[in-house]
Amino acid sequence: MTIVALVGCGSGQRTDPRSGGSAGAVTGDVTVFAAASLTESFTRIGEAFEAANPGVRVAFSFAGSSALATQINQGAPADVFASASPANMTTVTEAGSGDGNPSVFVRNQLVIAVPDGNPDGVTGLADLNRPDVKVALCAEQVPCGAAAVRALATAGVGLTPVTLEQDVKAALSKLRLGEVDAALVYRTDARAADDDVDGIEFPESAGAINDYPIVVLRNAPNRPAAQAFVDHVLSGPGQAVLTAAGFQAP
Repeated sequence: MTIVALVGCGSGQRTDPRSGGSAGAVTGDVTVFAAASLTESFTRIGEAFEAANPGVRVAFSFAGSSALATQINQGAPADVFASASPANMTTVTEAGSGDGNPSVFVRNQLVIAVPDGNPDGVTGLADLNRPDVKVALCAEQVPCGAAAVRALATAGVGLTPVTLEQDVKAALSKLRLGEVDAALVYRTDARAADDDVDGIEFPESAGAINDYPIVVLRNAPNRPAAQAFVDHVLSGPGQAVLTAAGFQAP
């Protein structure tokens, strides 16, 4: 599990969801468990949230949504959960670990990630079945893996990957290290790796779009700051960061 701590200091009122700024004094630590595909965007959002609330320190745990859901239900201390699929969020809410109804804040879509310049000439899912193309997928229990299964079924492509990874960043890493020739990842992850990765759009991805829900957790140690962070994600400034990264509006 990767922990990224963003610097701040030392629990209060909610931010104004229209502006992303603070409506009062929100203080203390807030721990956010978030899907790996949110790493770059949530890091930026966390920095902006801390700037708007100088008494807050945000710590992120980025991993596959299924692993995070399991950790939450096993009692891991966290304030907020942002999942890359409703199914993993349901795992948390049905266990009574959520507080209130989750809000879908963005959607994401798959692309075929290939090395810069697309040396193997991949144009669609059928090309991934070629014997000279090694492919990485996410494991099926992970949202990006479940989306890949749906897209491949729609295309009628039976694919045997050389590796199944536990989150989308791990699948993309296999490509960037040269261990595979292609990977099915989110559009946002391919965009974040733009310097050495091309993202090939394919029509079947339109039927395998993932909604991303977010919720304050029932046992949140810092409920006011947790709600303020969720409000910031849903605010205009938060949504602008996510849209710029390639996420779609819900």
